[in-house]
Amino acid sequence: MAPHGVPDGLGRVLMVIPTYNEALNLALVVERLRTSLPQVDVLVVDDSSPDGTGSLADEIADADPQVSVLHRSSKQGLGAAYLHGFREALERGYDVIGEMDADGSHQPEQLHLLLDALVEADLVIGSRWVRGGSIVNWPLRRQLLSRGGNFYTRTLLGISVRDATAGYRVFRRTTLERIRLDEVVALGYVFQAELAYRTVREGLRVVEVPIEFVERERGDSKMSTEVATESLKRITRWGLSERRRRVLAALRRNGRRVPDVHES
Repeated sequence: MAPHGVPDGLGRVLMVIPTYNEALNLALVVERLRTSLPQVDVLVVDDSSPDGTGSLADEIADADPQVSVLHRSSKQGLGAAYLHGFREALERGYDVIGEMDADGSHQPEQLHLLLDALVEADLVIGSRWVRGGSIVNWPLRRQLLSRGGNFYTRTLLGISVRDATAGYRVFRRTTLERIRLDEVVALGYVFQAELAYRTVREGLRVVEVPIEFVERERGDSKMSTEVATESLKRITRWGLSERRRRVLAALRRNGRRVPDVHES
C-alpha cells in the first residue's frame, strides 16, 4: 500500500502510543504507522513495563529520529499516560495530537481517514459503532457490552457520540487547550469518554469515521471487570451532574432564583 500524506493545513502531527507489556506488538505497530504516514511522528509512553517494552521503544527511537519515548516510573492508568503524552506534545509545538493502542487493534493504515476528517473538525474518533465500522474477533458478549456501555454513556451524558470509549482519535492542539487537560479527573479507560464529553461541552465539532477494529492477536488485554465497573461509576456521576446542571440552567433562563450549590 502506498503511503499517505497529512492533509494540507493540519501542520505537524504526533501520535501518542501508551504501552504496558507490549513488547510483542510495539515494533510492528510503529513500523506500520511510519510506513503508512511517513510525515507523522510517534511518542511512546511506557509505564515501566516489566517485559522490556521500554527498552525496545528506546531501540526503535535510536533507529528513527521521528520516534521518541517517555518513561514513566510506574503503571498509573491509561488516562494518566495519555495526559503525560499530550502535555509533552503541546510543549513540543505539535498542531495535531493523536492516540492509538500499541496492540494492533487500531490499524495504522486507517489513520489517514481520521486526519482527512480533521480538516473540518476539532476531534475525530475512529468509531466501531457508526455505519461502516466493524470489529474483528470479538465475542458477541463483548460487543454487546461495548454497545451497551456506549448507549449508557450517550444517554446519561446527553452527547451524540456513538463510540465515546474509542481510543483511536486525533485532536487539534486548540481542542486539547480548550478542554483544559489539567482538570481531567479520569485516569483509567473512562478517560476516553471524559475527553469526548469535555469536547462536546465546549461546543467543538466531533466527527466519527468508521474503522475496522481488530482484536489483539498477541499479549493480554488490559480490560477487566474492575475497569468496566469503575468506568460506569464515573460516567454515572458525570451524567447526574450534567442533568442537574441543565435543570438549573433552564430554571435560570426562566427567571427562577436557583440556590447556589453551597446554600443549604
